[in-house]
Amino acid sequence: MAATASFNRRDLGLLTLRLGTGAVLAAHGTQKLLGWFGGGGIEATAAAMESMGFKPGRQSAIAAGLGEAGGGALLALGLATPVAGAAAAGAMAGAVSVHAPAGFFAQSGGFEYPAFLGFTAAGIGVAGAGRYSLDHVTGHRLDQPWVVAVAFLGSALAAAVVVSRRAKNLPAADDEIEDEQ
Repeated sequence: MAATASFNRRDLGLLTLRLGTGAVLAAHGTQKLLGWFGGGGIEATAAAMESMGFKPGRQSAIAAGLGEAGGGALLALGLATPVAGAAAAGAMAGAVSVHAPAGFFAQSGGFEYPAFLGFTAAGIGVAGAGRYSLDHVTGHRLDQPWVVAVAFLGSALAAAVVVSRRAKNLPAADDEIEDEQ
């Protein structure tokens, strides 16, 4: 009897983490993609991404928005949880690269908040969605060990390429500003 109660608590905890983290990520993504919740929508996000060194800006905005909104929605539902967690974590890696120069804490513009969301999404993706999920309903067809490995490897490689390209674009952006002055 105690094992069953413990199992239910774990699943309830995973549901709580999935719903909270997924909702926050989905809200952030829809700000970027659709302008919901006070966001700028795709055009404003594209311009912002371009100014932050993510080029091309529109493709970067779409990728970030889908990683957050899509990954968040899938996390909340507990569907394709490894893919959802990896996508959200990858999107947050890009956000961390933007906030890192300001230090760690969010109150000074640091990377604390996107890092927390990224690590939480990754942890859920690795742990699995639990019993109260669509993954469980579908017999965990999209929540297999090989899916975890492929999803996180792909996300890590994509994030490394995006962050590396951004880093190469930043000095060029700084040179353009100096040339204009």
